[in-house]
Amino acid sequence: MDTDQVRSRWDATKGACPTRQVLGRIGDTWTMLVISTLEKGGTLRSGQLKSIIEGITQKMLTQTLRNLERDGVVRRDVLPTVPVTVSYTLTPLGLSLAAAVATMRTWAYDHMDEIAAARDEYDANR
Repeated sequence: MDTDQVRSRWDATKGACPTRQVLGRIGDTWTMLVISTLEKGGTLRSGQLKSIIEGITQKMLTQTLRNLERDGVVRRDVLPTVPVTVSYTLTPLGLSLAAAVATMRTWAYDHMDEIAAARDEYDANR
């Protein structure tokens, strides 16, 4: 099956399409920040991620990491130390997603002034 045939099987505008859930997950702010942080930092522990990603709660970080692990984007490694050490790293699938996240991050950086101006104009007219 070629790429066009595979893509034609999915339609994220349809409620039952599984790609909708995937897009919702990867479009989440915390997901993007966790992926970006792991891409830059390599293998990190939960506490390291939490200290780097300002504002994320432990509950949200845990939930985000579990979801990414379930989707095959992040690998969780448990080391038999006392206390147990758990670290996270991007899988090859996660690294491929990190490239797309980096493109979106760059777009946001490049257009932040325009977005801020548009918001100011919108708010002034309300």
